[in-house]
Amino acid sequence: MPPFNVDQFARQLLAEALFYDEEYGALGNVSLIDKESVRERYLASYDPDRDIYLIEEAVEWEELDADEDGEVDYALAVDGQEYGTYETPEAAAEVLMTLAREHNLGPSFMILFDEDTA
Repeated sequence: MPPFNVDQFARQLLAEALFYDEEYGALGNVSLIDKESVRERYLASYDPDRDIYLIEEAVEWEELDADEDGEVDYALAVDGQEYGTYETPEAAAEVLMTLAREHNLGPSFMILFDEDTA
């Protein structure tokens, strides 16, 4: 049995988090959080309209209400620019791992629902 590989483990979790469920209009969104500025730096999800996995770099953020509402404790991005598109969740996960290492970013996961089906 090969030794445990933490990188492979993390890549698999990231890839599986980038899901899309058409029936429920749900998709997994992975954010990479800058711990120093306490805000989203990169966001990744599946884009069903384009049938691709998309990573965006955040360029504008909402005001941080650090735990005021008891939910998210970092500033959410309200605008971003396309960083890259990928054909598979594994390819997007590999890029997320690289970005996290290069910029010392932490992960966050949310399930988002399509407004039309929610």
